[in-house]
This record gives sequence, structure tokens and C-alpha cells, in this order.
Amino acid sequence: MKTILIIEDDIATLKGLEETLHRENYNVICSEDGEEGFKKAVNENIDLLILDLILPSKNGIDICKELRAQGINLPILMLTSKIEEFDKVLGLEIGADDYVTKPFSIRELLARIKALLRRKAELIKDIEEYTFDNVHVDFKKMLVQKNEKEIHLSVTELNILKYFIQHKGEVISRDKLLDDIWGYEVFPTTRTVDNYILSLRKNLEDDPHSPKHIITVHKAGYKFI
Repeated sequence: MKTILIIEDDIATLKGLEETLHRENYNVICSEDGEEGFKKAVNENIDLLILDLILPSKNGIDICKELRAQGINLPILMLTSKIEEFDKVLGLEIGADDYVTKPFSIRELLARIKALLRRKAELIKDIEEYTFDNVHVDFKKMLVQKNEKEIHLSVTELNILKYFIQHKGEVISRDKLLDDIWGYEVFPTTRTVDNYILSLRKNLEDDPHSPKHIITVHKAGYKFI
């Protein structure tokens, strides 16, 4: 049984999510406070985190950043009532794997949860380790090192990197990445794909502005070489 941690200070939302996820046969741990929830995320055996953006004592952005800084790569699904694109991009850049904007449909939320858990499971299959230039990736351990220094990538970033490696030399369109990595059409958009590529380049390329491995193919998509 998969364990999901919910950090949400709105009691009605928290209880509604808890009841829904119990009906879907998930083990659910809840917290109404950011600091308390962060400790549970660190100390409990969690498969997925549902994280509200605005929380007492520690907000969702800080929780996400600190979890990633500690090398905790569990999938993070952020909840927010804000609709500004800046918030979404910021969340993805600091390590969130997906967003749901309130109010959301339970059906859509469950689909995204299943997709994130599936992607996490798929991450440890097939290619276990891969090295290019000064970068070494251990997909089974979800560990990335550059110049022997650990780099923290989100589950989604690791999945995109693995997908590129599996299709080395092929031109991959943004729509193809959306279909094969996210697996549904409501969110994200091709702009989100570009933001993830930008983040991967910042982490993996020696010169992100002149990448050697994750190459843009004009009007077609991306290619890993």
C-alpha cells in the first residue's frame, strides 16, 4: 500500500482529501502545519507528498526546497490557489513534480497522483546507471553526480533525463515528451517542458547557454547526444 503525506492547513480540504485517498486504498498521513509536515516528510516512509503552497510556520516552497536539498526525491504534488505562471515555474524550478490549482476536480487529482507514482516506479526499471562526460546517474538509487558532487533532481527531471538517454540521438518533440512523461493533457504545457529542459541544462551542462548534450532542434523539439 502506497503512503501519501498531505500537508494542508485548510481543514475541509485536508479531511476531504484524506477520505478520498483512503477510499482509493492509500495509506494517508496528514499535517496542518508546515514545520510538522516537513518533519514527517523527512522521517516517515512516504511515497508521495501533497503539499499546499501557503502554510503556517513553513510554506510549501521552503518545504520543497529543503527536501530536495537533503536529497529526498519523493514525488511532490503542490496545491495552490494562485494562478500566476510565476508561481508554477518557481515551484517546478525548486523541485515540485506537478501542480493542481484550487479548486480542482478529485478525478484529475487522482489521475495525477497515479501518474506520479507510476513514473517513480518506472524510474528504477531498465537503465540503472549511465555516465556522460562528468555526469554519473544511478537511476536505481535516484542519485546524480557531476564532478563527483551530488546534484538534486526531481523525479520528473530524472524521468526526462532517463527518457532522453533511452532515445539518445532521436529528435523528441515537446508534445511527445508531454505524452510519454506526464501522460495526460490538462497540465502541463509545452512551456513547462521548456522550463524543465532549462533546469536540466543548468544542473548538468558545463555551459547551459551552449549545451553539449541536451540540444534544441529548431521547430522540432530536443535531442540528447
